[in-house]
Amino acid sequence: MSQGATISESTELACDIRGYVQRWGGAFMTAPEMAEVEQEAGLGSKALYLRGRSAVLGDPAPAVVADVFGIFPGWLFDLLLPAAVQAISAPDAVEAYREALGRWARARLGAVEEPGRLAALLRRLVDCADPSGLALFSGWRSAAWPSGEPERVAHGLMMLREYRGGLHFAALRSVGLSISEAVVADPEGGRGRLLRTAWQPEAADELIARASAVPDLHERWRRAEGLTDERMGELLAAALDGAEQVELRQRLRVLDEVAGRA
Repeated sequence: MSQGATISESTELACDIRGYVQRWGGAFMTAPEMAEVEQEAGLGSKALYLRGRSAVLGDPAPAVVADVFGIFPGWLFDLLLPAAVQAISAPDAVEAYREALGRWARARLGAVEEPGRLAALLRRLVDCADPSGLALFSGWRSAAWPSGEPERVAHGLMMLREYRGGLHFAALRSVGLSISEAVVADPEGGRGRLLRTAWQPEAADELIARASAVPDLHERWRRAEGLTDERMGELLAAALDGAEQVELRQRLRVLDEVAGRA
């Protein structure tokens, strides 16, 4: 463990930066730049997100991709993925996804102060993380990092988001919750999020009814969040010393000001 930060302090940091990682590690996924590259690649609406994000795993069946992504209904993958697989190869889909991320980074992160330093801190975390059992994180860790500094910041944030997401899915299963049940339990989730992620109203209502029957649903979700923060805290403590953790927090907080106004 690096000197200068306890596991407790690192876990607190993991909780504190969770929102920044989730927000800015995934903002490009629904950004105009993603739709722009998607159109250039000849793909249908929303297809590049599904195809590009999963293409680091090759050409898995739609049902497998649905399981890996977790939060979307299976019919969406059955509808969009087969045509996307026919339209663009896995390596080209990865590059298109990276291009969308890069364009977003140049548009939104160009004013970040010393982006190379933030990218270096994020790279330390990614390189230190154990990818075993985390399919998307493991797949993306084999992809090359971009050369531009804003692009490297965006890539590092995306990677850290994939890592935390994989840890969280594992934590949810350890407390006996499915991913969709967790969406129901999440205070930022619920029916509105289900509808925004392609669940039909009747299916969403059925899912909510099933999840509501789970004993201690919300307590289980809180336990999973705590476990995820603990594992993220262990990574932070292993990769960064106390001063570097403080620096990471400060630099991520600035993203809300820079990316939010771009």
